[in-house]
Amino acid sequence: MSPTMTTLSLLAMALLAAVLLSALVAVGAGLLARMDGASLPAAVLRAGVAFGASLTLLITLFTLSTSALTK
Repeated sequence: MSPTMTTLSLLAMALLAAVLLSALVAVGAGLLARMDGASLPAAVLRAGVAFGASLTLLITLFTLSTSALTK
């Protein structure tokens, strides 16, 4: 079964929402690390780790919910 344009649009919007939410988490983690006294490279590293972890979690949740709703 071929995916419809609506399905692809919703998938793209979900991916965009996941990336934006992960970016927000990364900014917050970087700011909190910097306020805690971390150097700028350490704060950027913590922000990157937070971005990767939250994006992985959100994509996994979207995949799980999509597979649960389509069965």
